[in-house]
Amino acid sequence: MGLTEEQVANTDKDSRPQLDAEIVVATAGRIADDEGLDAVTLTRIARELGISQPALYRHVDGYDDLLRSLSLEGRQLLAERLREAAVGVSSDDAVRAMGRAWREVVRERPGLIAATDRYPCAGDKELEEAVEAIVDTLGLALIGYDLGPTDQVHAARALRSAFHGFAHLEAGDGHPSPHDLDDTFEHIVDILCRGIQRLADQ
Repeated sequence: MGLTEEQVANTDKDSRPQLDAEIVVATAGRIADDEGLDAVTLTRIARELGISQPALYRHVDGYDDLLRSLSLEGRQLLAERLREAAVGVSSDDAVRAMGRAWREVVRERPGLIAATDRYPCAGDKELEEAVEAIVDTLGLALIGYDLGPTDQVHAARALRSAFHGFAHLEAGDGHPSPHDLDDTFEHIVDILCRGIQRLADQ
């Protein structure tokens, strides 16, 4: 004897993954990466998940809360990939490895990383800690330069600014010059490494 229509419907429902905030944020991240951050709306996410928009509010407090979650995930991903890139290397090699890792993350997750520019971290303890984790990771890789504590922080912030700025412009076609971008980036890294070394020598 086969299943009734009601039993089939219940089976399909039971086989679906339980909807939670993680799934909502993951769906938003996928849309952002595929179509751009501006394509992310609560209406679009609800449609993708096959639920009503009001049902989303059981998992997120609204669009701003969703954007915050995306920005946090983006910063945490960057910190993780930088740590992985810096394993076993230091000084110039670490700077190069982390710079390449930063660009790779932006290429792979452009929408997610774009969210880090859309939601301010000032005054939000968790987001501030996520930013500090990035700076700390960059700083630890600079130990080989024998910088003082203050200069190490300044150098780490300089790297963050340079990597973020270059990758942001690259993602938005902000480098119209015909010169090879990889070559340009390597020149930027050379300048950064020489500057850090000179700072250490002073």
